[in-house]
Amino acid sequence: MKPPAIAERAPDHVRGISRYIAGKPIEELARELGLDPATIVKLASNENPRGPGPGVRAAIAEAIVELSRYPDSNGFALKAALSRRLGVGAEQIVLGNGSNDVLELVTLAFLQPGDEAVYAQHAFIVYPLATQARGAHGIEVPARDFGHDLRAMRAAVTPRTRVVFVANPNNPTGTWIPPAELEDFVASLPRDVVVVLDEAYNEYLVPTDRAPSVEWVARYPNLVVTRTFSKAYGLAALRVGYGIMNEAVADLLNRVRQPFNVNALAQAAALAALADADYVEESRLLNEAGIAQLDAGLQLLGLRFVPSHANFVLAEVGAADAVNTALLKQGVIVRPVANYGLPQWLRITVGLPEENTRVLTALTKALQG
Repeated sequence: MKPPAIAERAPDHVRGISRYIAGKPIEELARELGLDPATIVKLASNENPRGPGPGVRAAIAEAIVELSRYPDSNGFALKAALSRRLGVGAEQIVLGNGSNDVLELVTLAFLQPGDEAVYAQHAFIVYPLATQARGAHGIEVPARDFGHDLRAMRAAVTPRTRVVFVANPNNPTGTWIPPAELEDFVASLPRDVVVVLDEAYNEYLVPTDRAPSVEWVARYPNLVVTRTFSKAYGLAALRVGYGIMNEAVADLLNRVRQPFNVNALAQAAALAALADADYVEESRLLNEAGIAQLDAGLQLLGLRFVPSHANFVLAEVGAADAVNTALLKQGVIVRPVANYGLPQWLRITVGLPEENTRVLTALTKALQG
């Protein structure tokens, strides 16, 4: 069907965007195949399988009584807690509707038509989508061993470059850049180029592998570090993330930020989640064991996979579409990644031990045809 004339009035760069496709919801698969939702395992969206801790549940219940009120647009309490935890000023923190929102805010504040943004092949797909939405040009640098080739990315920076995106660990490949290499890269960039360090999976790293990236912000005023409560903290449904940056950069992002972009329940939940360090560490250890479980199972199946530093494993399965379809029929949802330039691969989120067993069993059957 030909679109109405009004649709043709949208800018070419907007009409050319391929919309983001999220992981298939459990309810959708249940409707499509007539399955019982309770029997479906979803390991597609890198969620924490444990659910929120008891403190978070209590905080949400308490916050419900104020649902008729707008949330604190400035997120004072959450910013104050993050400020104390991270050792930065509250004025250096920008809250977002997930860390995706902060990534979008960077492009809103710093990109215009004709500018360039640099990112790696097989990196988070929001980088090219947000870049294209501003009418800017995305420069995709070929990956090295499924991860970032920092030397090639530095060489790709030109006088037209305004933003550089780096994901560490990277999604969907799970690769990781050692802190010393990462800081050398940040230091090498012109100070009028914003470098976004996306650390959505930072809490899943072994503590000794975590970069002191927040400390770098004081040395590099063009650095923006983004993190989220959607992964290790278990708050994916509430959509709350944040960025740490120079105060002047934060001021610019707040000028283009929607005034109530983080809702009241999300703020209350994130505040409680931040206080529960034991929950996060327990989640990290559970994930570490889950990675080992999936790796061992994939090895037994003779499948190639990328060693992961996040909460998922990228596995090469050959005819990924057919294998994915076979998994769906068994009530197992994983993530095809052809849109990341990886048509033969599937990304499998780490679940609870029994969920990991379920996906490996289903994968064995799917590969047998």
